[in-house]
Amino acid sequence: MLQLVDNGSITSVPGIKAIGIHAGIKKKKKDLAIIFSEVPAVSAGTFTLNKVKAAPLIISQKLVYKEETAQAILVNSGNANACTGEQGELDALETTAYCAKLLNIPQNSVLVSSTGVIGSRLPVDTVIKGIKNAVPKLNYEGGLDAAEAIMTTDLVKKSYAVTLQLSSGTITIGGICKGSGMIMPNMATMLAFIATDAKIEKNVLQSILLDCVNHSFNKVTVDGDTSTNDMVILLANGLSGVKIEFGSDDYYKFSSALLFVTQTMAKAIARDGEGASKLVTVNVTNAQTYDDADAIAKSIANSPLVKTAVYGQDANWGRILSAAGKSSANFDPAKVTISLGDLPVFKPNYTICLDEDLAKVELEKDEVTLKVDLADGTFSSTWWTCDFTEGYIRINARYRT
Repeated sequence: MLQLVDNGSITSVPGIKAIGIHAGIKKKKKDLAIIFSEVPAVSAGTFTLNKVKAAPLIISQKLVYKEETAQAILVNSGNANACTGEQGELDALETTAYCAKLLNIPQNSVLVSSTGVIGSRLPVDTVIKGIKNAVPKLNYEGGLDAAEAIMTTDLVKKSYAVTLQLSSGTITIGGICKGSGMIMPNMATMLAFIATDAKIEKNVLQSILLDCVNHSFNKVTVDGDTSTNDMVILLANGLSGVKIEFGSDDYYKFSSALLFVTQTMAKAIARDGEGASKLVTVNVTNAQTYDDADAIAKSIANSPLVKTAVYGQDANWGRILSAAGKSSANFDPAKVTISLGDLPVFKPNYTICLDEDLAKVELEKDEVTLKVDLADGTFSSTWWTCDFTEGYIRINARYRT
């Protein structure tokens, strides 16, 4: 049974310290975070599929795939260090070298990540001064500060942890993430850093993480734009002594717990979408294939017309059906049922059963669920998104200023 950790974060995990400070990349807000494991931790990661990849992501991706372990993650906000060429990689490596020196660990044990405006060179001197200031402040309660330091247009800190009783003891999974705009798989555009004190082999950890990401971060969209810096990093330091073997009961329990954490993070990102007022769940059921269900759910979740209708509390089922139809999926529109929550508004044979007053009640909620039953198979898929408001335009029209 999962147990939520109060004010949970990555630093709820034994052996994990963190800190978030204002280094000066931004004018006032916290903008530099360090996450540190007291012992080397097995690493796993997933990374953006955007062909334009930021310098820090290129470095971290190589390290995760090449090295067995990592021990620290250096993150800055306010500057993406993307589209900066070879100089961008040299700048990122200079910061990891300095961070490794202060932490007294090898440089290839430091992963690096950035988020912010694309195309500007990283202010290396500012980052190095920030590292010098941050390392002495690393502590077991620093997760919330770190969660704040990685935010860009996010309105809330995103920090979560669970404890889980397994056959030979208790383990913890904790993490922080950021994401509000430029959100779209693959993988979902955000940063997430997760740690656990479970003991697990690298190939097993990587496999579990990839599966969880595919059913969480890769099912969330805010605006259909994939970023250059997206990554999910998972560190397992083994300090609990609880070993997880592939295929065991503990393996499945751990996988379910990690999925719970990643889905909680993904939904929090959708809920905090730029300018958003509602979390929107899109649930497609009874498709011929999983790919059909997933394509339809994705198309609906990405539709600006659907998202603006939800914001305006307009029960425009036609936009939902049209979004399904423009996907690559095979289905028969005459079999479809569309519901707002549990309220049907469109039934098979093109039967309109919309009650405007009851529909408005559903659309006034902070969390809206759009259900599409294809009545044509047994496969389903769920995506999470948010509504589109005037706030999204305001934020992104002036992002650099």
